[in-house]
Amino acid sequence: MRWMVVLTIAGIATGCAWESENPPAGRVSSPVEPVTETVRTGDNVGSGQDAVGSVGWIVASIAQEQIGVPYRFGGSTPSGFDCSGLVHYAYAGAGVDVPRTTSALWQASSTVVRGEARPGDVLFFDIDGKPSHVGIYLGEGFFVHAPSTGKRVNSQRLDSSWYRDRLVRVGRLTP
Repeated sequence: MRWMVVLTIAGIATGCAWESENPPAGRVSSPVEPVTETVRTGDNVGSGQDAVGSVGWIVASIAQEQIGVPYRFGGSTPSGFDCSGLVHYAYAGAGVDVPRTTSALWQASSTVVRGEARPGDVLFFDIDGKPSHVGIYLGEGFFVHAPSTGKRVNSQRLDSSWYRDRLVRVGRLTP
């Protein structure tokens, strides 16, 4: 019984994500360049959905502004975020009400082909055998997320092996 309590506490402490002890080689610890122009996303370059001022662009910009905020389990404000709290906050800032949990975000989003991801799309990662972590695509191969306890909101390259191998779905939340 005691080991179950320890495992439960450990699970809560790590929140919605787990990162390896050795960060991927392509890790980006500082903000990426702000999304200030139409972002190149496959064949959709220049479409209205990719344009500056679109909901996805606004969501990506709001999320990117949170880089450096500490991880906080259950957090959904600039005093601290967990992964789905960051998504909820960024979408709310763009005027869109979305679910608060990773599983509810999965159900509310429609699947997008990986090569057609646009800024603001949500990225779902399989951690420990189930989709339990979510981030926001920024464009140009970068995403932002609230990783885990003791870490801060940061941007990463989606093509780093640790994240690329765990990405299970790109989702789009339609306003």
